[in-house]
Amino acid sequence: MKYFSLVFLWVCFLGTGISAVAQYTINGYQELFDGASLKGWKGDTALWYVKDSAIVGEIKPGKELTRNSFIIWQGDNLKDFELIAEYKVSEKGNSGFNYRSEEVPEQPFAMRGYQADIDGAKKYTGQNYEELGRKILAFPGQKVRLPPVEGALSDFAKKNIWTASELLSESGNIDSLKSFIKDNDWNQLRIVARGNNLQHYINGVLMSDVTDDDVRNRKMEGKLGFQVHVGPPMTIAVRSIRLKRL
Repeated sequence: MKYFSLVFLWVCFLGTGISAVAQYTINGYQELFDGASLKGWKGDTALWYVKDSAIVGEIKPGKELTRNSFIIWQGDNLKDFELIAEYKVSEKGNSGFNYRSEEVPEQPFAMRGYQADIDGAKKYTGQNYEELGRKILAFPGQKVRLPPVEGALSDFAKKNIWTASELLSESGNIDSLKSFIKDNDWNQLRIVARGNNLQHYINGVLMSDVTDDDVRNRKMEGKLGFQVHVGPPMTIAVRSIRLKRL
């Protein structure tokens, strides 16, 4: 029998006072989205809205962005956790789920940190990309270790790739892993962050596995959010966003 409880979390918004955010817990998972409103989330309302019980991010023709924009969960910082969500992305869409991330000062709705990448072309889906940081840490199918480094990020971030990554093994390549991702349909994303190990799954298939030993540059806690990316008009829809703290 499933166990249900209703928890009211009091969340303080800078400059807006205090409001109650209702969240349901089902078998240890918190439901982060109520299916009807953006309560508990902060983003540009010109880009984000609720439709058909999903949070939708949309870039409309003629309204293309000059930088990426996020909708950010207003709960506390997350350390070790498991996140499960369903998403649907348009054919030319580019998106991602950020976690253990921070908001960027003086850039509204911008985030810096780890990202489970998502794209409609299925070229990067499931890889680990560090937004505004070390860039691509692990491509789809890769298990890597990130060793400690000295020096500036630009010394190692070349052509959008973190060149210090050490490849440990590969479970497949981009072409072979594409077959597990549905086109124009709902897919399930699962992120497991435990200590310095970060795993991304799509529809139950492990897509990337990162062990981050780079103490200087890694993050062990932070905020959660997801993205609309600069580029052509696109949509990303997300529903059934569930969180379990580990």
